[in-house]
Order: sequence, then structure tokens, then C-alpha cells
Amino acid sequence: MKIHITRIKCYAVIYRCISKWLNIVYAIAVTYRFMLVMVSLLTAATAFMLQLMHDLGVIRQASPGAFHLLPLGERSLQKLIRIVDDEMCKINAQKLLLPLLTSGELWKSTGRWEDIGEELFTLKDRHDRELVLSPTHEEAVTELMASIPQLSYRQLPLLLYQVTSKFRDEMRPRFGLLRGREFIMKDLYTFDTSAEAASETYKAVSKAYDNIFRRIGIQYFKVSAVTGVMGGSVSHEYHFPAAVGEAKLLICESCGYGTSLESCVPSECPECGHGFLKCCPGIEVGHTFLLGTKYSVPLKARFTTVEGKSDFLQMGSYGLGMTRILAAGVEVLSLPDEMRWPIALAPFTVCIVPPKEGSKESAVAHLAEELYHRMNSIDSFRNDLIIDNRCNMTIGKRLFEAQRTGYPFIVVIGRKALQPVPEFEVHHILMDKKASFNETALIEYLKEQLNK
Repeated sequence: MKIHITRIKCYAVIYRCISKWLNIVYAIAVTYRFMLVMVSLLTAATAFMLQLMHDLGVIRQASPGAFHLLPLGERSLQKLIRIVDDEMCKINAQKLLLPLLTSGELWKSTGRWEDIGEELFTLKDRHDRELVLSPTHEEAVTELMASIPQLSYRQLPLLLYQVTSKFRDEMRPRFGLLRGREFIMKDLYTFDTSAEAASETYKAVSKAYDNIFRRIGIQYFKVSAVTGVMGGSVSHEYHFPAAVGEAKLLICESCGYGTSLESCVPSECPECGHGFLKCCPGIEVGHTFLLGTKYSVPLKARFTTVEGKSDFLQMGSYGLGMTRILAAGVEVLSLPDEMRWPIALAPFTVCIVPPKEGSKESAVAHLAEELYHRMNSIDSFRNDLIIDNRCNMTIGKRLFEAQRTGYPFIVVIGRKALQPVPEFEVHHILMDKKASFNETALIEYLKEQLNK
């Protein structure tokens, strides 16, 4: 009888263990199913936005993960580049262009050939030399610095940046411009004499990044992050909050402190001590790293100190996903059936819609050209205006298409233009407002809106 009781107790323990593990497996299965549903919803939402950008002539897919940037998309990209160039100039960063192909030996010397693995685009030339289609250029720029003879502390700090294509062999490219195999990036590399000096440069670049995002005009979060395969001691990410964002962020609503879930998750905000951190999804659009000597040591990038000794350069690396910023900006602002651009990045800020041919209003059709030329002579609007001259179409049809394309301001030459003092109807798309002004008042109104 004793043996039977022991067996029963043993069976009970086994049963409890099995039940516990079954509950865990069930919870994992439910969570996995939930994640699949969420991924499906996010993919559908982003696929719709990708289709909108395709239909409205911003991009065309060339192959999985690679896109043609059409004239509207290219105009938007150039506006973003001008903002970046302006802010980089303010911190004395110099622009250069590095080769897209870099030596595989450089990547092996820093250990990243193995660390990045299959996402690294590699190839061999006819001489069987291994090359990398660069996803980033730390190795290339550090080798460049190492090649400078007798680099002196007097020449530092040195800030070098470029805007160029990058490559990543994504197993499953998705979300259009948000996660592709080829993308355009602004990457900045900094070189200092000491860790303290590099930290000051990091602060200066971070401030420049804040200025860039403020000028773009979309809410963003700056969060602490892990350094990952890039290495280094300090890292921050910049995100646009968006439902389709793959990143999960913890944000303090009291002081604005943020961290990514990948990094150490605090139980309370380390900045202000509040216990509640709000979780929200975000699209990563920028990343900064304080690298130390991770690359300068293996690649022998040195400089001569004030004491005449040789020392390794202290580095920083700072990236902005340029095409990702465009796509993320549209994603954040757009409606299901209308593309919306931040005013600073819209391909054209103002679209002028003249009257339809043969209509009563066609008698004042010349006002469209006159308005265009007057506005184009003003710095705020120069080369940033477009006239929809398809005057065989109704005003309503062209207004509808201009709204879908996302021009921030649409000026209609309609009935009120027939008045003794002509007035033009202006549609403020982001604010969903419209008003009528004479020519002078219209220009002042638009100037005021652009300066906000």
C-alpha cells in the first residue's frame, strides 16, 4: 500500500509539472498568434501606404527591396538633403563621398564580417578578392584616416559625412522604403583626440540632429539604445511614433526620457523618478554611436598628440535613414486615401489650379500664371510651385488629385477670381481648412504658414 501512495504522489507531481508546462506552451502559442495577427495588420497598413506612394508617382518597385525614386520622390529627398547639409555646415562637418564597394579584409579586421553575417552583401571580383557592398562605412572612413600621414591633434576634431546608397541583404524585404535591400543614408563619422572631446562632439551632433527633426516638423522621440554590432559605449535612436513601427519604445510622459525595449528596461524613469513609462511603437529614422577606438585600433588610425606621442583616434558614427525618413513621414501624416507630407519635405509646397477651359472662370485663367510668376520671384516659394495645367479637366477633379498627392497648399482660381478684386481659394491640407484671399493677402498668409 505504501508503494501505491508513493506512486500516486509521484504521478501528482508529474501531472502538476505537465500542466504547468502546458500552460506556458499555451501562453506562448497565444502570444505568437497575437504577434502574427499584429504583423499581418501592420504589413497590410504599410502595404496600403506603399501602394499609395506607387499610384501617386512617388516611387516604383524595381525588384524586392529596391525602388525607383521618381521625380516627386527625388524632389522630396533633395529638400531633406538641403536641411541636413545646412545643419551639418553649422557644426563644421565636411561632405565627401566614399566608395560603395569596400574590401572584405577591412571588415574581417574589425570582426564585423562574421558579426553581421548573411545580411552583409558580399561578392568576389575576377581576381577572387572579397568585397562588401557597404551597409555603413566605418571601416572605409577609418582606413582613409589611417592613410593620412602625420595627422596632428591640431587638425582635430574632424567631422566627415556623406549621403549615399547603402545595401543590406534582407531575407524578406518589407514595408517598402522602410526596410529594403538598397536605401539612401546620411552617415557622419567624427574623429577626436580624447574620449572627453568625442563626448562633446557627440553632444554637438545630437543637437544638430534635434534641429533637423524639428525642421522636418514631425514629432520624434530620442531614446537610449543598445550599441549592437556597431560597438561603442553610448548609443541613441531617433523614432517617429507610428502604429506600424517595428520598434517598441518606453517613454516617460513627465520628462520625455525614452529608451528602447532592447536596452535595459528600468522600473522607473532614471531622469525624473516617475514609475510609469508608456510603451509605444516607433519607426527608427536615425541612430548615433560613440565608438571609442573600436575601429581605429584594428585599422591603425592614429594621430600625433600635443606631447608628440602617437595615439588612436576616438570615433563617433551618426546615421540618418534618408529614404526611411521620407516614407515614415508620409506614413505618420497620411490618411487612408490621401498622402500627406510634412511641409518641409513636400515635393512642391504650393499647387495652383487654373479654371477649366471653356468655363466662365476661364476668362481669368491668366491669373494663374501671373500668381505663379509673382510667387516664384519670392525666396520662400522659388522653384517650389507647380501649376496643374490639365485644363481639360474640371477644377474639382484636379483639386481631388492634388489633395491625394499631398501638396500642403492648393490655390484654386475659381468663381471669386471673377470679382473686381480677384480672390483665390486656398486649401491648407494638413489643417483641413480653406479660406479666400486677394493676391497680396494670399502671399502673406502662405509666408506666415511656412514660418510657423
